[in-house]
Amino acid sequence: MHAHFLPLHSNNFIITELFFIANSKSLSLNDNALLLIYNKYIMQTKKRKWKKHCSIFAFSVIMGWEADMKEKILIVDDETEIADLVELYLQNEDFLVYKFYDAEEAWNFMEKEELDLALLDIMMPKISGLELCKKIRERYNYPIIMLTAKGAEIDKIQGLTLGADDYITKPFQPLEVVARVKAQLRRYKRYNMGTVKAEEILEHKGLILNKKTHECFLNERLLSLTPTEFSILAILCEQKGNVVSAEELFHQIWKDEYYSKSNNTITVHIRHLREKMEDSFENPKYIKTVWGCGYKIEK
Repeated sequence: MHAHFLPLHSNNFIITELFFIANSKSLSLNDNALLLIYNKYIMQTKKRKWKKHCSIFAFSVIMGWEADMKEKILIVDDETEIADLVELYLQNEDFLVYKFYDAEEAWNFMEKEELDLALLDIMMPKISGLELCKKIRERYNYPIIMLTAKGAEIDKIQGLTLGADDYITKPFQPLEVVARVKAQLRRYKRYNMGTVKAEEILEHKGLILNKKTHECFLNERLLSLTPTEFSILAILCEQKGNVVSAEELFHQIWKDEYYSKSNNTITVHIRHLREKMEDSFENPKYIKTVWGCGYKIEK
């Protein structure tokens, strides 16, 4: 679906179009595209007296879209200082955080908002964290981490039995909470790949490639790969145990005629892949060089 820009004869046209953009869920626009939209309206409206109102509206559309792209974390803890501190650290990691000091208010909010993870304190008035955990798990599958001052094993067992995924005892280091949150989100994404067709998932010794989403995980760590790096790794995984020549890699990825200098292009991408995978060049665990022939991943 494409956004067709209307002639800018009046304020109403801009407002109409921005509502169209804001509500077009089928549009897939990245940050750069949104910025171009915003700049376009700034440039085309800067000589009009209603520039300020339109610019604010356009900017609010962009900010709303950016918020939708962030992972959403819920914090429910009646100890305000702890909740505020955890919120600060998570926001610093670019998470979108929703914070509540009351479990009942949090539950009402949860029924209206899609979340990615919940952090729950156990000891709270009205509704305890354990009760809230049970209610969440009856309806949602996202990770739950319990935060509590209790250290008794029975509390840990009860929380995990009700569906919690992790348990952190107070006092704790905020950075530990951040690390646990990231680890649970990685696992959640990984196991949710089960809804994807088997042929779209490639696995090898802790390496998981999702061909549908172009995501690559190594030992539950998300690797930031370029499209070319992902394609090279996918081809090698699909042909595990076989040597794939640089010429074949080049042809499959670029669909172009192979020249002697093309080998340097493949070599550079292989080197970058090994660096990102922290794979040894001298004794690689994953991508092995077969001198004079090409590259392979052992079965």
